[in-house]
Amino acid sequence: MPKYNYVALDARGNETKGTLEVGSQNEAIGRVKEMGLFPTKIVEAGKEEKAAVGKKGKGAAKARPGKKGGAMNFNIKIPGLGGGVKPKVLTTFTRQLATLVDAGLPLLRGLRVLEKQERNRNLKDILGELSTSIEGGSTFSEALAQHPKVFNRLFVNMVKAGELGGVLEVVLKRLAEFSEKAQKIKGKVKAAMFYPVAVLVVAVGIMILLMCFVVPKFKDVFAGMGITMPGFTLFVLYVSDLIRLNIMATMGVVAVVVVLFLLFIKTKFGRRLWDKFKLIMPAAGPVISKVAISRFARTLGTLVSSGVPILQALNIVKETAGNVIISNAVSQVYDAVKEGETITATLESSNVFPPMVVSMVDVGEQTGALPEMLLRIADGYDEEVDNAVAAMTSLLEPIMIIFLAVIVGSIVIAMFLPLIEMIKNLSGAEGGGGKEK
Repeated sequence: MPKYNYVALDARGNETKGTLEVGSQNEAIGRVKEMGLFPTKIVEAGKEEKAAVGKKGKGAAKARPGKKGGAMNFNIKIPGLGGGVKPKVLTTFTRQLATLVDAGLPLLRGLRVLEKQERNRNLKDILGELSTSIEGGSTFSEALAQHPKVFNRLFVNMVKAGELGGVLEVVLKRLAEFSEKAQKIKGKVKAAMFYPVAVLVVAVGIMILLMCFVVPKFKDVFAGMGITMPGFTLFVLYVSDLIRLNIMATMGVVAVVVVLFLLFIKTKFGRRLWDKFKLIMPAAGPVISKVAISRFARTLGTLVSSGVPILQALNIVKETAGNVIISNAVSQVYDAVKEGETITATLESSNVFPPMVVSMVDVGEQTGALPEMLLRIADGYDEEVDNAVAAMTSLLEPIMIIFLAVIVGSIVIAMFLPLIEMIKNLSGAEGGGGKEK
């Protein structure tokens, strides 16, 4: 009878290894599940090398993990087709697949149906590869894991939990709802930022137009009149010459500053500093902070309610947090839970999560309803995001209008100051002439 080496996770997310003497790989999977473990890799002893996937071209990519001697590895990382699949398209696919599976359609047939009707070429090809992998013996989660650029760890691990628990249709529904709410929040924030960005672009365009075309005309007029110009007017004329005569150099300096900033925030220190600033920055800070907390709560709640072990769920949340400060706080929670401590104490000591969030998580831990409480937190913060976005928009609108007025008004005033001085001088000269007579 063949022997199978397995790697599995217990309920706390700790890795366990062992060997089983059973008739087939499917029997080995069943035995591991009966032991209360979640299998991540099952391979026949002595055939690990043959089971390796995705290392040496097409031959490796066509390995059949489900067949005898193949590797049952849920963490396969094979570069898929990647780009070209927008989150909105992926959300629609998830919702449609959940509907088909819930209606009783076999998973493979559902994928084939969606493949035929899919208009996005990249996703269509990926659905074909998913179907081929499943036909070859792979599980759905294994097939998804072969396309990490499209299906992230959150997606793959939730599907895996659904497969292990026999509730794939429920998990797919949760994934679709999760994606839809995430897209909804993202859309609201983008819509709120559109107005200030549009005003900023208009302001820059007007400033360039005035500095490069209007101000030089005034300079020629002033030079012909031979009048003494105020300091503010001289400063505006100097800036105009600087921009107009050195337009390429100016654009180069701006480009260098942008590139240096992007390189800086890619460093560990720069990313931490930038993410911290985003959470406390005026106007937009409260919105970004609430979005980050909502994302943390919804991701963790969705994972745990889908059957993913708490440590594994925390590890996924840490990688998908989108903010280094939140990610570091979740990492501290992970270490604390691994040592047997509660989530609440670490959340409170991190000084990142508000007291209300900490209190609700504490209640969830004590009552055994942590997933439900986390999802309630996410729903509550989604509503707060709506209010914060409205407040930010109402605050930014007058600020941007004033900013635009100051930019244009300053240039106009600088150009009219010499004319005002000239009119005053003429009035004074005429008044003096009258007295002499």
